[in-house]
Order: sequence, then structure tokens, then C-alpha cells
Amino acid sequence: MREIVLDTETTGFEPSEGDRIVEIGAVELFNHLPTGNTYHQYINPERTMPKEAFDVHGLGDDFLRDKPVFKAIAQDFLTFIGDAQLIIHNASFDMKFLNAELSWVNLPALPMTRATDTLMMARRKFPGSPATLDALCRRFGVDNSGREKHGALLDSELLAEVYLELVGGRQPDFGLSAVQQTTTTVTKVASDWRPRPRPNPLPSRLTEAESAAHASFIDKLGDHAIWKKRL
Repeated sequence: MREIVLDTETTGFEPSEGDRIVEIGAVELFNHLPTGNTYHQYINPERTMPKEAFDVHGLGDDFLRDKPVFKAIAQDFLTFIGDAQLIIHNASFDMKFLNAELSWVNLPALPMTRATDTLMMARRKFPGSPATLDALCRRFGVDNSGREKHGALLDSELLAEVYLELVGGRQPDFGLSAVQQTTTTVTKVASDWRPRPRPNPLPSRLTEAESAAHASFIDKLGDHAIWKKRL
């Protein structure tokens, strides 16, 4: 199962008021294991960065001026996420912006059913407790000391660790599935493995003396001992 943990940074809170995406970061998981594949892109919002947004992200007009506009990166972004489920903290916010940007370049919207909201997961699991990304990092012992400013890729990496804890630990399938990564592909290994009888039974490791001692012990238990019954 392929999942993409995703975060965006924006110029504000409402695309309907002209706010735009300025950064996208994403981390790939396969069977709940990080593959090492990531996506990271700064985007020219084609508008002046408000001071309050600069204070949060540290991304200014001079830095973003030579970055590509969303239309130029849209297809690469869609190719990276493919048909994977999207893992997002406060998913309605990011999906609102992504779908606004996609609509402005005449591309289909991403259905909300593709988004798993870790904010809602945390609120269900820990009702009444803080559910911000920083609070969840503290709860699960995830090191977020490098998070001085909000950054989409760093936040995605932190969220990936938090998400794996929310679903039951960093390896919820206890390692029964494996991932083999190459530079271009992620291959599922032995996910359909099932136990089967050995074609050749292992030889007994008991000595003749041990076998005789065992038989003598069973004889002393009487005729009704379960070891003497044949199923």
C-alpha cells in the first residue's frame, strides 16, 4: 500500500481571497515504511508575501521570485502522488488549496476521500488533548527541534513519524511485509507469504537414549495419557 504524507505552506488562509501555495513537501510510505522518496517544491505565488506569512514560513518575495509557478510544477506533483492515499494534518486546509490551484490551471480536483486527516485521528485517539503537530511530536517523542519555521518537507517528515505512531507504531505489521527500494521503483517483497509444510521433514535431534527415556516416561502415565491417543 502506497501512501503520501503531504504538507503545504501558503500565503494565507483562503484561496478565494487570493492566497496561494508557496511550498509543497511530501514523503512516500510503502506498507507503512518510509521509502526515502520525497517531493519538495517552492512555488512563486504571483503575489506579494504578507508579513504574517513570512513570519511563519520565513519565505520572502526575493526568495520566491525566481521559483516556478504552480502551473509549471502541477503535472510533476500529480505524477509523484499518483493514486496514493494522502496523509495530511488538517486535511481540509491543504486539500482546499491544492484543489484551488488545480482548478486555476484546468486540472481535475483531488477527491476528499483520498485524504486521511491525522488531526482527526489524533482527536479521536486522544480526546481533549492538544493535537497540533508539535504536541503530537512531544507525545510520541519525535524530535522536532529543527522546526524553528514551518517548512513543508520537514513537516511532512515529522508527520510521517507521527502518523506511524497513530496507526500503532513505526512498524504496525511487525515486519511481516518488506520493502525493497531501488532508485526508480519500490517493490513489494513476499507480501503474499503463507506458511507451508516443509518438503523434507527435519531429522530428529533426539538421541536413542533420549527417545527411550521419553517412551519410558509416557508408559508410566497409563493408557489414557493424551500422548498415547491417536487423532
